[in-house]
Amino acid sequence: MEWVAHAPGAPGPGEVRVRHHAVGVNFIDTYHRGGLYPVPLPSGLGSEAAGVVETVGEGVTQLRAGDRVAYAGGPLGAYAESRVMPAAPLLKLPDGIGFDTAAAMMLKGLTAQYLLRQTFVVQPGQTILLHAAAGGVGLIAAQWARALGATVIGTVGSDDKAELARAHGCAHVINYRRENVVEHVREITGGRGVPVVYDGVGKDTFFASLDCLAPRGLLVSYGNASGAVPPFALLELSNRGSLYVTRPTLVHYTATRDALEAAAAELFDAVASGAVRIEIAQRYPLADAAIAHADLQARRTTGSIVLDV
Repeated sequence: MEWVAHAPGAPGPGEVRVRHHAVGVNFIDTYHRGGLYPVPLPSGLGSEAAGVVETVGEGVTQLRAGDRVAYAGGPLGAYAESRVMPAAPLLKLPDGIGFDTAAAMMLKGLTAQYLLRQTFVVQPGQTILLHAAAGGVGLIAAQWARALGATVIGTVGSDDKAELARAHGCAHVINYRRENVVEHVREITGGRGVPVVYDGVGKDTFFASLDCLAPRGLLVSYGNASGAVPPFALLELSNRGSLYVTRPTLVHYTATRDALEAAAAELFDAVASGAVRIEIAQRYPLADAAIAHADLQARRTTGSIVLDV
């Protein structure tokens, strides 16, 4: 990654120019940079930011100059002081949500929304398992699941992260570096297992996640922090109790404007009500995005990462 001068120019039809105030960093950015999710090169990076509309192109009627906006998705290129982009992914920010909070929560918060409210609809009284509970998605999802009435079991890799996960909604925390996750989940659930596992880690946790499920349970594999899950035999699912596995992505849950606005409204309400508070644990200058990536991939970070513009 290089920090270079770039003039964004004027927006075309259906586009706007946005002046960023804060930019979010997500693990998917490392997939784009590293080639796991190939993109045409050269390319910008980043899918999440918040700022102010500077000017609008022809045909844009839902936004105007001066509007406070945020987004998660659309063409890559959020790692910039300003950019021209399609108007379609942009959402107007409620007055009570600042730029930093928005940049820290849009992609991770919308991910938590579809995980908990669409992929598997969490119900009061259920016990669920959430890997990487001290990460950006984890801290939001744990709080939200607790607000929905669920008991959250979270996995983490250190005592500091365990304390953070407990403070953000996890009733039980398992340190996977020195504890057996499957045994502890079975102990907590009286041997039954859980109806759903939310797994953003991937290769290192996949089969343990399956072993934590109750019969006919669902493994939601939504990330690859440890690497992509290798091919496996479908008989692994039947042998463990007629299990289900899904590999969802945010783009398919926000493919229409109505779906995007509905998911964002739930997220904004959860934050505004205090049910979910956004943890900005690390900040970097925008020009130091490469350092942020190194820290994220080395698992030296917790919560959300924001690049200051």
